[in-house]
Order: sequence, then structure tokens, then C-alpha cells
Amino acid sequence: MRRSWLLQLILTSFLLLSYVNNGFAGITSTFIRSEWPSIDIPIDNEAFVVPKGHNAPQQVHITQGDYDGKAVIISWVTTDEPGVSKVQYGTSENKYEFTAEGTTTNYTFYKYKSGYIHHCLVDGLEHDTKYYYKIGTGESSREFWFQTPPKINPDASYKFGIIGDLGQTYNSLSTLEHYMQSGGQTVLFLGDLSYADRYSYNDVGMRWDSWGRFAERSAAYQPWIWSAGNHEIEYMPYMGEVVPFKSYLQRYPTPHLASKSSSPLWYAIRRASAHIIVLSSYSPFVKYTPQYKWLEEELKKVDREKTPWLIVLMHVPLYNSNEAHFMEGESMRAVFESWFIHYKVDVIFAGHVHAYERSYRISNIHYNISSGDRYPIPNKFAPVYITVGDGGNQEGLAGKFKDPQPDYSAFREASYGHSTLEIKNRTTCSLPLEPQ
Repeated sequence: MRRSWLLQLILTSFLLLSYVNNGFAGITSTFIRSEWPSIDIPIDNEAFVVPKGHNAPQQVHITQGDYDGKAVIISWVTTDEPGVSKVQYGTSENKYEFTAEGTTTNYTFYKYKSGYIHHCLVDGLEHDTKYYYKIGTGESSREFWFQTPPKINPDASYKFGIIGDLGQTYNSLSTLEHYMQSGGQTVLFLGDLSYADRYSYNDVGMRWDSWGRFAERSAAYQPWIWSAGNHEIEYMPYMGEVVPFKSYLQRYPTPHLASKSSSPLWYAIRRASAHIIVLSSYSPFVKYTPQYKWLEEELKKVDREKTPWLIVLMHVPLYNSNEAHFMEGESMRAVFESWFIHYKVDVIFAGHVHAYERSYRISNIHYNISSGDRYPIPNKFAPVYITVGDGGNQEGLAGKFKDPQPDYSAFREASYGHSTLEIKNRTTCSLPLEPQ
């Protein structure tokens, strides 16, 4: 269901800026990737298979567990009883030299009661090493593996997958399976995981469980770097559920303390030659708020001699020429855009809009309510803004773009897919010209 060829775009400031200066028009693709109906896969489908055995671990996923990539957080669920919250691991298959102890929790949502959710920090790992790990006991135990990143180095090469707004439809499955063939080493996830909030009552929790089993085929073997979207808020007062992000925070931990963040919803990591900052579009971010103060300090820590690539993840795009969610990112843009330019952020990835769009390097920092430039202008120090919100969820594609296409928009297409970001060295990385 995917095109077999990909055009590679070398992301360098002078090249992207030259498109603007030379008057190259942006492209609105009319291609529509073959798709299935935008409905969730039936919950008894093999895509959500429950592993065999009493109390067998399921919904296994890992994320980075520290600032520099020498730790992982391994998470899983057991349904029959708490069991043992322990990870056995080592560098040889079927030979587990080390053990790490984790914690167990659970929660309720309406009358749904979750399984026993385990989180285990495995730290003190070596860079650029393949580790095998085992969770569970007896015949119900399960074995997986992961690869740690190279040590922090300005010329370390690395390939990230970019996925947003995934959901659990047949289109979602196509996206995930296609990504798993891409050679991506870590997923940068742009929010909106399960779309369980489109269900009611006990079905909300059940659809979190099915999504965890669905994503396990990739997330158990490589880190997924999480960010939260609007579908993780789950504000449902008619069910008596009014605590934002309740399910998400119980199930998907982040290494926020390693970057001195006060919330799992915003944090930073370094991986290979990249410094990655995750922001929360749905948490307070204006002046004096915790997220604002944290970002102000985190940007000062970026060392381009060690991590020359500075990447920001968020859910709501700051620049978006689609009719869907138009200008929803304007408030965050007004607060943070000048910082992103001052610190020369290379690329900002967002989801939310169920389409792909890539900008030129532009800025609108001179505009205010009484004077200044009223439209985005070329700026060689500005990030490239890329929306990848087309993972495949049940809400379908956002096919209505603004007409005419704004000058700042380089390419846009409403098709299901994902992206990859392949860092070559300290000066060069590559992206697909269009969604994969």
C-alpha cells in the first residue's frame, strides 16, 4: 500500500532558504494513498493478540530512561495478579546476568479496573550495545531485546521514526508495519496514541489495553519517545472522570526527572548527536508557568559541540495551512517562537492535523498587535516545521488545505504514513520529501 520510491531532501539551511528566495512555489499533492475505512480493528482481531499463559506480560514497551541514553524504562501489564516486577537482562541471548526491580501500580477509570502496570528502570547500560531482556515467570515469561544508542557525539549517525496520531485502525497497522521496515531505531511519537477517548465507560480502558498490545510489536524492541496529545486528556465528567491525562500518565512514563522537569508531560533527552525537547501543548506554557521556566533553562543547556541537532516535539503545529485545527498553535508560537530562533532549533515536529506538511525556514517574530511584519518571512535561523499527524486513526484524513497555499508551506499531502529523520553527521540529515 506504499509507494516503493522515496525522494530524499537534504535538510540544510541554505538549501531550504534558497527555495523561498528563488520564488519556488509550494506543492500541494493530490495523491491519496490507498486506505481502509477509518474504523478501529475489532478488538478480537489477531492484531491485538493476548500472549498465552497465566499472567503473561503484555503491552510491553520501552522508552529512554535517562538524559543520555544509558538507561531504559521497561513497562508491561499483567492481568491475573501483580506477579513479579522484575527485569532480567544481559548482552547474550538466553543468558541474563543482571536483574532490575521495578514498581507496580493500577488505576480505575469509571468502572474499568486496569491490569497491574509495571515500570522498571534499567540503568548503567553501555552505549551501542544490544541487550536481551526477560519479564514474567515460568512458562509465561517473555523475551525481547533492544539496542542502546551510540554515545553522545557530534558525528554519531542515527535514524529516528516520526509517528503521530496513530490510533488502532487497519491504516494504523499499515503505518506501523511500514515503519518497522524503515530501519528506524527510535520512534519520536507526536501524541494521540490509542484514541480510546472516542469510546465510553469501560470501553475506554479496554481500548488502551488493545492499543498497548498493538504497539508492542515495535515498542518492546526500541524506545518510543512519548509526547501527549488532546486524545490523552480524557476529560469526561459524564463518567466522573475529570483528571487530565489519567490513563496516559499511568501507562507511559518518561524520564522527566533526568532533565529536571516537574512533569512527565515535558522533558528532554539526548540521543546520539541530537538534543530532543518534548513540549506539552495542553499544559500551561505562558510566562511564569512551570513548563515555560523549565524550557527557558533547558535551552541554555544545549551544547551544539556535543549535540549539533536540536529537535523539538509537540502535538499542535505552530504553522499549519490545513482547515483542520487552523491556528490552534498560535498561542504557543507567540510565546516560544523567538526562543526557537535564538537557539537555532533545526526542526519542530508536530502531529494533531491528520496530514503531512513541511515548511520552509520562516519566522513571524516581528509581528505584534500594533506593528511589525504581518506575515511569515524567510529566516535562515528558523526551524523547519513538519506536521506528521497522519498515522491512521479512526477520525480519518484532514484533506482540506487552505487555498492558496501560503508562501511558507513547501509541501503538503493528506495521506496516511509516517516519516523518518536520518542524521548522517554534524552537518547533514535526510528526510523524505513526502510522507512514507
